[in-house]
Amino acid sequence: MNPITRVFNVPTQALFCKLCLCLSLLVAHNARAESPVIELHILDAPPLTFVNDPRGHGIVGDVAMAAMNRAGYTATIRVLPWARAQKHVSEEHDHLITPLSRIPGREERFTWIASIMPMERAFFSLDRKVDSFAQAKETYHKIGVGLGSAQEEILRTEGFSDEQIYTLAIGDNPAQMLLMGRIDAWFNGVPESQYIWPKVSKRKLLMSPVGSNADLYLACSRQCSGKMVEDLRNAVEALRREGAIKRIHDVYLPE
Repeated sequence: MNPITRVFNVPTQALFCKLCLCLSLLVAHNARAESPVIELHILDAPPLTFVNDPRGHGIVGDVAMAAMNRAGYTATIRVLPWARAQKHVSEEHDHLITPLSRIPGREERFTWIASIMPMERAFFSLDRKVDSFAQAKETYHKIGVGLGSAQEEILRTEGFSDEQIYTLAIGDNPAQMLLMGRIDAWFNGVPESQYIWPKVSKRKLLMSPVGSNADLYLACSRQCSGKMVEDLRNAVEALRREGAIKRIHDVYLPE
């Protein structure tokens, strides 16, 4: 071998090895630094969740996003019809969904991470106010509820007939149907109804006493990473302690 080649060959090989080691360490560091990307399923149900709004993703949507960011996860937002979204998430692995009420019919289908806010529900009508489920059952022939919503299951559990339960796309559709006289009442969450109605009509909306209360959760697929559940649960509780959830709430529903 040429002496000159011998002189430069060893240092060159050492330099090359050091360069490879540095590159591999850099790749490993970047891999660790990258946040896991997780599907977050929401729907357009203002003010709880928004799909397109300059302020953000709504009360529950913003809390979920803040918790994910705090816990080191990156969200990719998915919007499907609500009943389909629930089926999809429940059958997948490590997919998130919100806002989801924790009711008996859903208990075994999801992993319940953390409650974000309470959700009071009531009957809304234009001319016949009721005081109870029993009175509503006797008074209203058609009651509008969001398709795939907790309200639908609650009414069925309370013994309302299929003929009385009129499912509609979630959003302002039930409010519009009530205004047109196509339904007699609207059974829905109080904050959502009070937010939507002024945008639909100036007519006075009659509200029954609260008939149901089931918290809105950030939930995950039934098969969900235990670490992610713990990370997100801790993040939501930290946001609550710090007053961040209350501040987010006040952005969309100022007192």
